[in-house]
Parts: sequence; structure tokens; C-alpha cells
Amino acid sequence: MKIDVFNHILPMPYFELMTKLAPEHKDMGKRVSEIPYLVDLDLRFKVMDRFGDYRQILSMASPPPEVVAGPDDSPALCRCGNDAMAELCQRHPDRFPGFVASLPMNNPDAAMQEAERVLRELGARGVQVFSNVNGRPLDAPEFLPLYDIMAGHDLPIWLHPARAANFPDYLAEDKSKYEIWWTFGWPYETSVAMARIVFAGLFDRHPGLKVITHHYGGMAPFFEGRVGPGWDQLGSRTSDEDYGALLRSLKKRPIDYFRMFIADTAVFGSDAATRCGLDFFGVDNTVFASDAPFDPEKGPGYIRETIRVVDALEITDDERDRIYRRNAERLLKLAPG
Repeated sequence: MKIDVFNHILPMPYFELMTKLAPEHKDMGKRVSEIPYLVDLDLRFKVMDRFGDYRQILSMASPPPEVVAGPDDSPALCRCGNDAMAELCQRHPDRFPGFVASLPMNNPDAAMQEAERVLRELGARGVQVFSNVNGRPLDAPEFLPLYDIMAGHDLPIWLHPARAANFPDYLAEDKSKYEIWWTFGWPYETSVAMARIVFAGLFDRHPGLKVITHHYGGMAPFFEGRVGPGWDQLGSRTSDEDYGALLRSLKKRPIDYFRMFIADTAVFGSDAATRCGLDFFGVDNTVFASDAPFDPEKGPGYIRETIRVVDALEITDDERDRIYRRNAERLLKLAPG
């Protein structure tokens, strides 16, 4: 059995409310018309059937709720989406053993209330947050209670990158060109959010904190040398803040905290990135994910290619089974398959 922990959906009630709240986001309608798998359950099931005993943990597709709706409307939007995903899991438990809840992060009080609701009442397997909240970092004071909540429930936070073309690549320009904001910007966003969690001391505060990072942890595995011996010298390049004192206050090396993150295999079928990520995070901190349906085939491509890559890894059958399902069952507290 394979459990895909990071793939995306737009339940129809959520999509309809989203387009009502943000009619100016006309590209959302274009996106769904081009990727019907996001809203068409029959099509999703046909794709899933190609891969045998394959199941999905559902999570909402971009854009983030806080981009779609203001703080007065985002709580209702998230409730709508979470209720719809919970219903899908109840109707199709053999397809969807769980879902990841969305939170109205631009309304922190409502976000904390929704987190408790979905975990206690709807059986969500965790929550999804984006790498920034309309430009605010995830270690901002108003968001810290979320880590307390998730550590208390011993369930994961799914970390998804967020950046748009309005984030320029150069200070002298007004926007990012050539979709650089996505290709290189999203892995950078993930890596920055990971670093902020590390240096905010959140793993010292919650040693059992579980954060699932999309796309095999962004840039961290490839930049192991910078994250390791490079950040062992934190403060040596900075004169206006005492980062040396911060470094001494941490209980571990920065790189050891980065290895505490859980990372998924959603690297679009890249053999090299998968081997690099697995070497950095290890088998027990790796979970299978495809990022479906955002492949050129609009559904099956990334699932097929990710399975191909994982099947080709020079690991034992037991290790492969841990990546495909057992790590997810342990982290998400699912009944063994």
C-alpha cells in the first residue's frame, strides 16, 4: 500500500465559495478548467486506480486561504473546505484515510480555534500552513500558539511554500519574471520557513514537534555544507546583532534541527533530488508524496514518476515500505494497512 501524504484537492463547496469571495482571482477558474482532477472525484478515482492500493491524504490546493479572503471571511472559507474534506474522508475511507486542515492564518485567533475544532471534532490528521502569511513569518508571536496546539495533539504541520510573481527577483524590479518566483522561489520559501522555526527555538520548546516539508525540504539537503559547518559559524558575518549568543543558546547544531523535519518525496520525478533528500533526512523522516495533480498530464504524471524513483532507490524492501506507508501511519496515527 502507498499513502500519498501531500497531494491537492479543491472540494466543490470550497471552490464555489472561494470564487464568490475573490471573483477578481479569475485565474483560479482557469486553473480548475485546465486541471479538472482538482474538483472531479470520478476522474480522481480513475487516476488513483492506475496505481493499485494507493491512497491519499487530502490537502487544499493553493492559493492560501489568507490570499483569497480577508480576515473576516477566511474563517468561514476554511471551515467550508475542512468540512468538505472531512465528508469526503467519511464517504471514501478506502480512498482517503485522512485530510489536512486549512487554517485562516490572517485571523490568528480564529486559526487557533479552527485547529482545535478540526483535530477534536473532524479527525484531521494535521494542519497545512504556508511558508509566510501575507508576508508575515511563521515564527511571528501571533502564530506561536499553533505549535503548542500541534505538539499537544502530537500531529504534524504540513509546510507548503507560497510566493507569487509580485515578489521580485531584484530590488530594482516590480515583479518576478519567467516564473522564477515558483521554480526557485518556492524551495527558497520552504528553506527560509524551516530556518525561522529552527532559530526561533521551536524544536527546543517542543522536541517532538512534527513538521512535514514539501518537496524534500526545499534547499536544505543540497546545501548541507552551508546548513552544517556554514551555520556552525552563525554570527561571524553579522555585526549589528549577537547571533553568536543565539547559537550558544541552542541545544543542538543548526543542521541537527533541520534533520528533525520530515520531508516528502514530491520532487517531480527527480532521481538526484530524491537521493539527496533521502541521504539528508533519512528513511524514517521521509514520507511518500506526489504533489498531484500539477504535472503536465494533470493528474497521473507525478504519481507515476515518484513511484518509479522510490522503487529504484537502493534500499531494502522494509525501508521502502516505511517510506510508502508505515512512516505516514506512525506520524498521522492511522490504522496499519
